[in-house]
Amino acid sequence: MAPRILLYATLKWPSAARYAGGFAAAGCDVFALVPDGAPVQASRYVSGSHLYKPLAPLRSLRKAIAKSSPDLIVPCDDRAVRHLLRLYQSEKGSPVAALIARSLGSPENYDRVLSRSASLAELRAQGVRVPETLAVPNEEELDSCLAVTGLPAVMKADDSWGGEGVVIAKTREEALAAYRKLSNPPSRLRSIARAMRRRDAHFLLAAAKPQATAVCVQRFIEGRPAASAFAAHNGKVVGALYYDVLVANGTIGPPSVIRRVDCLQMEAASRTAARCFGLSGAHGLDFIRDSSGTVHLIEINPRATQGGTLPFGAGRDLPAALASTLTSDPIRIRRPIDNEVVVFFPKEWQRNPASPYLKSGHHDVPWDDPAIMDAALG
Repeated sequence: MAPRILLYATLKWPSAARYAGGFAAAGCDVFALVPDGAPVQASRYVSGSHLYKPLAPLRSLRKAIAKSSPDLIVPCDDRAVRHLLRLYQSEKGSPVAALIARSLGSPENYDRVLSRSASLAELRAQGVRVPETLAVPNEEELDSCLAVTGLPAVMKADDSWGGEGVVIAKTREEALAAYRKLSNPPSRLRSIARAMRRRDAHFLLAAAKPQATAVCVQRFIEGRPAASAFAAHNGKVVGALYYDVLVANGTIGPPSVIRRVDCLQMEAASRTAARCFGLSGAHGLDFIRDSSGTVHLIEINPRATQGGTLPFGAGRDLPAALASTLTSDPIRIRRPIDNEVVVFFPKEWQRNPASPYLKSGHHDVPWDDPAIMDAALG
């Protein structure tokens, strides 16, 4: 039987749809647990779609697992990872817990993985080049942390993603203001207003149970963003690709143009992260490449990332690499992209219709999945 994959997303990010095409091309049956209106629901590669309910996430998960009987769950955002870990704790010793462990690796290690400061400190101790990153327990400790990192500094909140929860502070006053904003939960009134404006029930949960957020401060590294996207199995990397970000949405946002590169530094860091935390599944690391070409690890993404959707041939096709861990049958590999520069559709076209990369780069357009193309343009 074909391996069965359950893509799990609590956000309507389009990358889930691209992973669906990648796993289907590798010979898998693909299912999705996503919010209503998520693009992946329309994908021709999804055999069945299940509705994610923000106010009952674990019930949604249990139902989707029971109905799709997956061999692997692929979380496509950070909140989905946390839900899987919660379900693992409540189902310890059951087949569902075994499925989650097979999908994520060692769930017991994820407390360290999900802490920005703890995960980076551990990898730095393993020899990975990481800028000083310190947990800021309270306002009183901020000055002593800034004395180590210097200014400008990068303030980061745990449980944030997509460039949110990150502030580059140039002065102590900016750092203090960022700490107060990032560490304190928004008011109930603001959360309710955001829930109404964005039509997102997650903000209702924030209003019902406000929680403080852990914050860390990181030394600012001047340079260009870079990243790895890798597939792991029991702590070993089974497929990976590395790229420099040529154009991004703002200073710290997701990329719209990338260039695939060969980079021994990013390869070593990815292998160290997989081994150190016993990872399985799809993951990514964020770096800064300085003016000398040296890369500095600045963040771990313990879930499937946008870059991992791209096929660059054997060993560089993450869905195929993960599918190979589930079956002894030969795995089909998608036709590799023959251009190192990739333009994500439709971001760069929308950002700058005169962008030179639109002429020189490979356009990552889902021609084979028309509904997804329509959703991206809509």
